Amino acid sequence: MTAEYQLNLPFWSVETVGPDARAVLEKAKAQVGFIPNMYAGMVNSPGLLETYLDGYQRFRSDSGFTPAEQEVVFLTISRGNGCGYCMAAHSMIADQKSKVPPEVTEAIRTGRPVPDHKLAALSTFTEVMRESRGLPAKADVQAFLDAGYEERQILEIVLALAVKTLSNYANHLLHTPLDEMFAGRAWEKAA
Repeated sequence: MTAEYQLNLPFWSVETVGPDARAVLEKAKAQVGFIPNMYAGMVNSPGLLETYLDGYQRFRSDSGFTPAEQEVVFLTISRGNGCGYCMAAHSMIADQKSKVPPEVTEAIRTGRPVPDHKLAALSTFTEVMRESRGLPAKADVQAFLDAGYEERQILEIVLALAVKTLSNYANHLLHTPLDEMFAGRAWEKAA
């Protein structure tokens, strides 16, 4: 999904960006080993990219979720927001790094029920938080807690929602082209 309006901003590299944004792109490259197209566009607002990078790293290191659970959260948010770029990127990460069971990734990508009880509860609660704008019902919270999660992790989902909203919305506006490394997991929201 992309916005009707496309921002007319360039996609930068470490070599072409101005000095104010160079440090942010260098930080991004240090975190992931290359400059994804998403970062190359987001750096038009260095504060946007820096906020994204910091929040993303904190969620990865401090959320209390396993790598597979983290991908379930990111995939669920990105699907709900209709971000093809992030769906492709997180599907590839789910497959190659986070060890998400393939049937779980495919269920989220296609909008089918997640075939793992605990990951299904996580995905469902994440979507409730996104859809309700942080106003879950008591029963939704209880189902999340009954699945084995902690109350503190509700706030970690808020962090993930903030981080993914930054990247999803920026990708919508920038019409970010998919990096070749993610092309095998391209995704488009069904109408």
